Amino acid sequence: MKNRITSLFGIQYPIIQAGMVWCSGWKLASAVSNAGGLGVIGAGSMYPEVLLEHIQKCKKATSKPFAVNVPLLYPGVEHVLDIIVAEGVKIVFTSAGNPASWTGFLKEKGIIVVHVIANTKFALKAEACGVDAIVAEGFEAGGHNGREETTTICLIPMIKAAVKIPVIAAGGIGSGSAMLAAFALGAEGVQVGSAFAVAEESSAHPNFKHKIVESAEGDTKLRMKKLVPVRLLKNEFADAIATAEAEGANAEELKQLLGRARAKLGMFEGNMAEGELEIGQVSAMLRDIKPAAVILKEMWEGFLREKEFLAAMKF
Repeated sequence: MKNRITSLFGIQYPIIQAGMVWCSGWKLASAVSNAGGLGVIGAGSMYPEVLLEHIQKCKKATSKPFAVNVPLLYPGVEHVLDIIVAEGVKIVFTSAGNPASWTGFLKEKGIIVVHVIANTKFALKAEACGVDAIVAEGFEAGGHNGREETTTICLIPMIKAAVKIPVIAAGGIGSGSAMLAAFALGAEGVQVGSAFAVAEESSAHPNFKHKIVESAEGDTKLRMKKLVPVRLLKNEFADAIATAEAEGANAEELKQLLGRARAKLGMFEGNMAEGELEIGQVSAMLRDIKPAAVILKEMWEGFLREKEFLAAMKF
């Protein structure tokens, strides 16, 4: 496919692997890029020196384009961006912060900038800041989520109507048919998280991967709305959060319950009871752990198959 997204990134397929904390290391990013998509290293769970190692290993593992995702609100973001510039990374996805703070700096260095948003207000702001494309992430997505709780099927056409730059759809996309639906709504690419979280190359703990593929409909809920809304897979920690919220816990009490390194405990270290397990609603549709290249291939072939089916329909 040739469109504004494949041309912008220099990739074969308009499929972008999301920059997920504790899942998106160099192995996953390079595997997705080698398969024709855009692999993304998730800097949100990495100290600067760890990120440097992952970027250098990714450059050795693939000659194709890859990106780094940078949550702008995290401490020490300037050190992370200095490493990205020094290592010659060509594409940066920014999230969780004001795009005005660093977009100009990155653009001056010749870096393609994509910003993640969850509403029209911030889509327009990102466009005004000069980003090259935006990721519009719906309520179905895993991890930190928009407070508006707007679903992907409603969000994409609203964002498409509001901006002129390319729109990448995210949230609930784990199949070729979902990808085709996103394109029908106006997207020119898709960002896929949960489906790649269970890839063989994902740095997520095997316990977490197995819990994802064993999950069922309704096993994820949006929690911690008084802090930053986050979609969590059901476990003892998520139940404790739900109980606290039902009893009227304030933001400070939720912060105390959350503690430190809770996501690392679950997603990376494999504690399925007490860890914070961030994953999207599409987890209920994922049933296998397989190579990233297979996941991408199946999604693309499913997209083409559904597209041909619709073209053959007589309406």
